[in-house]
Amino acid sequence: MFNHNRFLTFVVSLVLAFTVGIASGAEPELRAGAAQERITPPMGMPMAGYYSERLATGVHDDLFAKALYLSDGKTEIAWVVCDIIGLSRQVVADARRRIREQTGLATDHVLLSATHSHTGPLYSGPMPGVYEENRAKLSPMQQRYNDDLIASITRAVVRAREQARPARLEVGIAQEPSISFNRRFHMKNGEVRFNPGKRNPDIVRPAGPNDPRVAVLHIRDGKKDAPLATVVNFALHLDTVGGTSFSADYPFFLGQRLRSSFGQDYVPIFAQGCCGDINHVDVSTTAPQKGFAEAERIGNRLADAAFLALKKPRAIAEPRLGAASALVALPLQMYSPDAITSARKTLEKEKRLFLEEVHAHKVVKVAQIGKPALETEVQVLRIGDVAVVGLPGEVFVELGLWVREKSPFPLTIVSELANDSIGYVPTRKACKEGSYEVVNSLIAPGGGEQLAEKAVELLNGLK
Repeated sequence: MFNHNRFLTFVVSLVLAFTVGIASGAEPELRAGAAQERITPPMGMPMAGYYSERLATGVHDDLFAKALYLSDGKTEIAWVVCDIIGLSRQVVADARRRIREQTGLATDHVLLSATHSHTGPLYSGPMPGVYEENRAKLSPMQQRYNDDLIASITRAVVRAREQARPARLEVGIAQEPSISFNRRFHMKNGEVRFNPGKRNPDIVRPAGPNDPRVAVLHIRDGKKDAPLATVVNFALHLDTVGGTSFSADYPFFLGQRLRSSFGQDYVPIFAQGCCGDINHVDVSTTAPQKGFAEAERIGNRLADAAFLALKKPRAIAEPRLGAASALVALPLQMYSPDAITSARKTLEKEKRLFLEEVHAHKVVKVAQIGKPALETEVQVLRIGDVAVVGLPGEVFVELGLWVREKSPFPLTIVSELANDSIGYVPTRKACKEGSYEVVNSLIAPGGGEQLAEKAVELLNGLK
């Protein structure tokens, strides 16, 4: 027999449960958007990456600032990756300020990083890696590019946010050990040398590990199931092309391959891993490895690994978002006035040994900074049970591996050259061994470990 009172009680209970569920936000809707803005400089712009002047004479492929925006209804985060050698602190600060003004995103919720392309612009000073640059000393072309870069980064985030829609996130992992190698080697004479040459008979063994992991963060339209964007994280120096044509290097070919499967409206994003001592040179062969054919080979191999990772992806079921950052004061290598004078004289010579020139530039840079420590930033983002770590500078692979090992998150993506460009960040072990990266580094031994420890501290705080 129908019981009217019992039925009313059931309906009221159902309505209350539904209302409470909405009010509590138990299942917040994830929204995501992705956009890219062209950042290719004009012809004649100085190019970054080497110790001699190169002026751009052409464009092989355009450079972009690519933005990923995520919101869980309470928290918003954005990650922008630029096809350039590095981002100065001034550009990062100005871009974050404009993004906050136009979107309301908090400064520490916006991560800005670079791919480290050696065929992009030199826009922040007379040499790559000049910190806290005096903008008045920039050429008019460099100053215009600084301003345009800041505007493009801002537009990319604004557009990605405007285009945000309900989305699903997936992650995947694959291995690709055939395209990256530790470039530092123990030699028969007891020294450690970087890039000692192909088939060099004096090579004993690599001086450090490699990192063949390809981590993929895949974003899909929550209703249409169409791919919106993919972040591919891999540790491999971007220096396969050379020449005087602007190019994103192998990430360009990676993006082409992904777009051929996912469509032209889709945004492929390459996030550089910790590759301060990792490059593409296989010393066991004599095969040439320079030019666009090599970049295409690497990009295609990386794309194949990304497709493999996405064959059996894992869904991020509860994509709660979060962010945190901290400033770290890294002690610098300090030099006497006489050493600084000697370095300036070295740079005035017409002929200089390579490491002599590298050391002289480093000493002058430290003198320009004019203080015993360099303040820089470590940033972390939380995307459900996935963490993203942004470290400044060209970080040695061991440090990235250590952060991943100590992270409390099941999957941690570590991206270098984030929010600053502080040069090489070697390990204490490497500092004792010497060679190019150590000669080039500004920071005192232990600075790399300091950054890694701060990253793990922030990760534990977000978890």
